[in-house]
Amino acid sequence: LMACPVPLIAAVNGAAYGGGCEIAAASDFVYAASHARFALTEVTLGIMPGAGGTQNLARAVGERRAKELILSGLPFTAAEAEAWGLVNRVVEPADLLEATMTIARRIVANGPIAVRQAKQAIHRGLQMSVSDGMAFEIEAYNRLVPTADRREGVLAFNEKRKPVFRGE
Repeated sequence: LMACPVPLIAAVNGAAYGGGCEIAAASDFVYAASHARFALTEVTLGIMPGAGGTQNLARAVGERRAKELILSGLPFTAAEAEAWGLVNRVVEPADLLEATMTIARRIVANGPIAVRQAKQAIHRGLQMSVSDGMAFEIEAYNRLVPTADRREGVLAFNEKRKPVFRGE
């Protein structure tokens, strides 16, 4: 999931325990229904998260909180997940799909090459020093310069219209 070049948005509408929580944590961002619950309960079964849970949860909520949640196996609410940084937005259950699709449509309307490059720059850059991350970012930016989508985006801006991106 983490290597997917296009954005992955999790829409959690219920219990995301074990692997479900790991999938949410591996997503680019998460919207959750107000009644959603999360947990990594593997230690209560004598095992541990094995699909990125120890890495992705810690990166989302911080090391201390991740240790508390993983080592105890305690469930947590959507509101807690939002306050701790795992969930981006909590909405009422009836609004979850529309809220998720609204942001997805907004992302899809943007330049697809630019979206992929920005996603990669964020993810890879956070694994580097700031100066190396900045260098990686400018390399990613420079890969956009010769694209038809960049030319279309600038032209559309100058002509005060919506761009029509083709992924070229």
